[in-house]
Amino acid sequence: MRNLLLSTAAVLMAGAAFAAPAQSAELPKGAARNVVLVHGAFVDQTSWKPVADILTKKGYNVTLVENPLTSLAADVDATKQALAKQNGKTVLVGHSWGGVVITQAGDDPKVSALVYVSAFAPDVGQSLATLAKSGPATEGSAAIHPDDKGNLYIDPKVFPSAVAADLPPQIAESLANHQLPLNHTAFEAPVDTAAWHDKPTFYVISTKDKVIAPEAQKFFAAEMKARTTEVAGSHASLVVHAKEVAAVIERASLAK
Repeated sequence: MRNLLLSTAAVLMAGAAFAAPAQSAELPKGAARNVVLVHGAFVDQTSWKPVADILTKKGYNVTLVENPLTSLAADVDATKQALAKQNGKTVLVGHSWGGVVITQAGDDPKVSALVYVSAFAPDVGQSLATLAKSGPATEGSAAIHPDDKGNLYIDPKVFPSAVAADLPPQIAESLANHQLPLNHTAFEAPVDTAAWHDKPTFYVISTKDKVIAPEAQKFFAAEMKARTTEVAGSHASLVVHAKEVAAVIERASLAK
């Protein structure tokens, strides 16, 4: 999976300079220097690689959280461990399922702003299952099924068109066949904290998303009173529109 996602980044960012050390660039005065990126279900942390490379080159200290995807508590713990290693203000960013994770973990005092990218944004007492029932199923959500161990996958035949329609077909198909499952207990666990009530919040809406409907994303953003940016991308917009996503994170680093 790691090599597949790295190859995706290579295809989409061909010709870009390799990320420079964080000390090579100077950030705007007062900006949060640290960025912690939390990935979603079915993929790993390298889905953030294109965004991370852009931010690192600009001088940010970027950390990619490796979610175990075994439970909400486990993913929140992994995120909190990453936050504990940060020195100073930190922008916490989540994609897809990662939005649930940052909602719970984002109450850390180091977190200066939250950024949701095509992400779920529950309120206190809500779970991913609760949110899924609140609107009509999308092509992607309707294709999520458990195996005999209770691990959730997206039907590999549906994955390319539903999740990654704007990635090269061979990469989308490879990702479909090498998914990292999300345990059903994570799907059912409610959050008991909603950090977005107390933190500056930003949302990147993917207008061609077939996993989380754009209308649902707009609803989440409105509920959170988030500053929103729209990109004409699929659920994989964090890869395809890495420059736009990175720009939103840069703006969030200046939030007060």
